[in-house]
Amino acid sequence: MNKSKIRSKILKFRKKNFNKNLKINLDKFISFLKMNVSNARKIGGYYPSNYEIDDLEILNVLCKQNFEISLPIVKKNNQMNFYSWSKKYPLKVNKFGIPEPVSSKILYPDILLVPLVGYDNNLNRLGYGGGFYDRYIEKIDKIKKVTKIGLAFSYQKIKSVPIDQYDKKLDFIITEKKIIK
Repeated sequence: MNKSKIRSKILKFRKKNFNKNLKINLDKFISFLKMNVSNARKIGGYYPSNYEIDDLEILNVLCKQNFEISLPIVKKNNQMNFYSWSKKYPLKVNKFGIPEPVSSKILYPDILLVPLVGYDNNLNRLGYGGGFYDRYIEKIDKIKKVTKIGLAFSYQKIKSVPIDQYDKKLDFIITEKKIIK
């Protein structure tokens, strides 16, 4: 099955099975960060849409612990950058219907929380098909070391994600049930 068919199948399944009460355990997530990326202070998150697992609670708690939080702003040619944000700052809705920061302060994350459509045990990610995160990861890898953490529901796991030369592997995938390293 090709990426497009897999993506469509998982997105339909995710919408049908979405449960806002299914969450990543906050305490386990914070412990995981302390054990695996303790020197990181800048977090790139995302504003959940399209039935994605919600990272806003995580971002709010990290903000209270003096982490610098950022969200992506989509640019031309499927490019994006991450801009400083906190819960008290306004957001504007982009052309995809996703809220983005109004900020003009670019932030290069130490940890990048990545939404995904599907994943496998080899830390491969199936995204929405626009290549936004793959392009961003390629760009930031030239600037600094970033820890890439995919966030998903456990039922988004597939046996094997079809990959090509543009696809970027994640360092970890965290679901409501487990952490894949």
